[in-house]
Amino acid sequence: MKELRSIKKAVDSLGHAELRSYLSFILAEIKLLRDQAESREDSIAKLLELYDGLMGLQQQRGFWNPVPACTHVHVVIGDSFAGSMKYALKELGWAESHKVITLRENYAIGPLDRLDSPEGRMARSDWFRDHITEAFEHYTEVEEEYSELLDNLAQIPEQARIMIWTSSNACEQTGMRHALHLLQSKRNTLAVYDACVICEELYNRPDARIEYRRSGEVPPDKLKEALLRMEESSTLNNAELMRLVREWEAISEQTATLRIWRDGAVLGVTADYFDSYLLDKLDKLKPPAGDHGFVKAARVIGEAIGYCNQYVGDSYFEYRLRELIYNGTLEIKGLPAAMRFYSVRRKRQQDKADS
Repeated sequence: MKELRSIKKAVDSLGHAELRSYLSFILAEIKLLRDQAESREDSIAKLLELYDGLMGLQQQRGFWNPVPACTHVHVVIGDSFAGSMKYALKELGWAESHKVITLRENYAIGPLDRLDSPEGRMARSDWFRDHITEAFEHYTEVEEEYSELLDNLAQIPEQARIMIWTSSNACEQTGMRHALHLLQSKRNTLAVYDACVICEELYNRPDARIEYRRSGEVPPDKLKEALLRMEESSTLNNAELMRLVREWEAISEQTATLRIWRDGAVLGVTADYFDSYLLDKLDKLKPPAGDHGFVKAARVIGEAIGYCNQYVGDSYFEYRLRELIYNGTLEIKGLPAAMRFYSVRRKRQQDKADS
C-alpha cells in the first residue's frame, strides 16, 4: 500500500507534457512486447529503468523545498499545476532561486472545519473515505503531508518573496486563503497571482480565445511567459491580507461539503447542487446501440466536466452519480468500483412502480 501511494505521488507530481511522454513510451514498449518486435528482456529492462527514473523524481521533491538562499517561493494548489510550475522554472533557469510549495487538497469538496487540527483532518479524511471512491488516502499519510507542508512554510527565509497562485475556481481560491492563513505571521512580502488571467490577457485574440478554469490547464510554455510578466502591484498590504484570512476562517466554519466560485466569492452549496446538471448531461447523450439505454459512467462524467464552468474534480461527479443510483433516480449495469466499470440510465417508470 505504501509503495502504491508513492507511485500515485510520483504521477501526480508530473506536468501534462511529462505525463504524455511517459504514457507514450510505456504504450510503445507494450506494443513491441505484444508484436514481439523486441526481446522481452530488453523491454522489461526499459520499463524498469523508466519506473526507477519516475520514482527518483519523487525522491527529488526535496529539491524544490525552500532553502536559505532562495529569493522566491511559489505556493501552488494541486500537483498538476506544481508540475507545470517546476518545468517552467527550470526552463527559465530559475530553479536554484525559485522554490515551490504545493498544497495538495481539493479545497472545493469535503469538510474544512478545524483543518489545522488532527481532529479536523481526521474528519475530512473520514468524509473522503465514505464518499470519494478513488481519492481517500490513509490518515497517517495525510498527517505526514500536513507536517511536511508546515515544515516547508517554516523554512522560507525572510528575504524571499512569497507568491501564492490562484485562479477563478473554489479549489484554488479557498486554497489561496488557507495558504495566507498559514503564512500571516511571516514577515516576507506576500503576493497573489493568477496564471490563467495573465495568459488570457497575453494570448487571447478576438478570433481565438481560451478561458482556463484552473491553473493546471495552463501549458508550461505559456506559464513561462506569465512568470516573466509578474507585476509588483500584486503585492498584498496588511488590510488585504487580513481580509483574506478572515474569509478563510468564514469558509472553514461552514458545514457545506461542496463549494463553488461565484461573483468573486467562495460559496458553500448543498451536496446535490450538480445533480440536475448531471442528469441533463446524461439525457443529452446518445446511448450505444443495443445497450438498452445505458451510458458509461465515465462518458457522463467526462461530458459534465467538459461543459461545467466550475472546477470540483471528476471524483465528486462520480460520487453524485452513485448517490443518484442509491436514491433510485438512476439504475446501474456493472459494478460501481470505479467509473469505468459501470453504466447508468434513467430508472424506467415501470421499474419505479415495481420498487
